[in-house]
Amino acid sequence: MTSYEGTHPTVLVRVGNLHAQIDEQLAPAIQAIWECGINTFTCCQDLAESNADWPAKLPHMAEWVESRRGWMLIDFPVDSGLAFLSAVANAGPRDAFYVRMTHWAAPDAWDVQIKPMDAAMFHGDQPSDFGLRLLQVSFPAYDLPELTRRLREHAAGRRVPPAPADWSTVGR
Repeated sequence: MTSYEGTHPTVLVRVGNLHAQIDEQLAPAIQAIWECGINTFTCCQDLAESNADWPAKLPHMAEWVESRRGWMLIDFPVDSGLAFLSAVANAGPRDAFYVRMTHWAAPDAWDVQIKPMDAAMFHGDQPSDFGLRLLQVSFPAYDLPELTRRLREHAAGRRVPPAPADWSTVGR
């Protein structure tokens, strides 16, 4: 069943005891992530669409919102995010996709950030307590089919042997 409660249409994804309404385009990838035993927090199939109303309230965010058009996001607990990156990298060749996901200077490089979070943001009556709780991965939507394919390969136990990468797009 498709739901339209948020910005994007969602579908119910179930894997074992995990279940959630997931943005329609990301549903196969999230299912594959969960089948790999990797946990997620949230996801979004188009950051610009989801945040289109921000510039009206927060004018300084207009440029950021426009720059995220066609970009997807998946949030993970830190250890799960690192497992996700390793799974995706090891289940495919060290090609242009791999370079985008691993090097910040590559054309359309993935934006991978570990964000320190203060528990007091959610409990204002408590003292600040920062921790590394969130790994955020943002990538161009055109990488979704390869990302999903690689996750399925990883879940099936198939790995690609390590090999040198072509780093010429990042000046190496």
